[in-house]
Amino acid sequence: MKKFCVNATFLIVATLFVANVDSLRFALQPGGQKCLREEIHKDVLVSGDYEVYEQPGQTVDLHVVDSKGGFLWKKDHAEKGRFTFTTDEYEVYEICFASKVPHGQRGFPQEIYLSTKHGVEAKSYEGLDEAAKLKPLEVELKRLEDLSEAIVKDFAFMKQREEEMRDTNESTNSRVLYFSIFSMLCLLGLATWQVIYLRQFFKSKKLIE
Repeated sequence: MKKFCVNATFLIVATLFVANVDSLRFALQPGGQKCLREEIHKDVLVSGDYEVYEQPGQTVDLHVVDSKGGFLWKKDHAEKGRFTFTTDEYEVYEICFASKVPHGQRGFPQEIYLSTKHGVEAKSYEGLDEAAKLKPLEVELKRLEDLSEAIVKDFAFMKQREEEMRDTNESTNSRVLYFSIFSMLCLLGLATWQVIYLRQFFKSKKLIE
């Protein structure tokens, strides 16, 4: 019983660690644009559900772009639906809503609802039991297997980032040390030059022998 509780606790913590579900509701000003940015790892499935509350005559365009300006998903006159995409590399992605108001018409703020999911949470397991002829318990085990793989990938990524940060810190420390030594040598050389120059100046004025 104790072992079961420990395993259950681990699964709950693991789920909270990997699950990445964000939902928000905001007001989009007429004629304005609002973008939501987020850093996402490589080869991660991302899905989002959105809903745009209507205003007479006004429309909202939705597009998802990467840091290079490439479109991953685009929908003009977005009202309600879902988008999905898989990241090609680790970078910042933007989900942008742009309001359009006809010329000469007074605009009103539009309420936007957006819910995004990453990784295992974005993957749909509905219909998997019928397609692969799996029992409900086997489908749940498949989901836990994917969850475990996501945990391993996250830990590997964190380890890689830690190694990169450590290498950067060591490189920075070495550069600071070399720069300090170079600065000290420059100061010593300047001080020596000043002493020699002043000695020659005073000798020329016959102030010292």
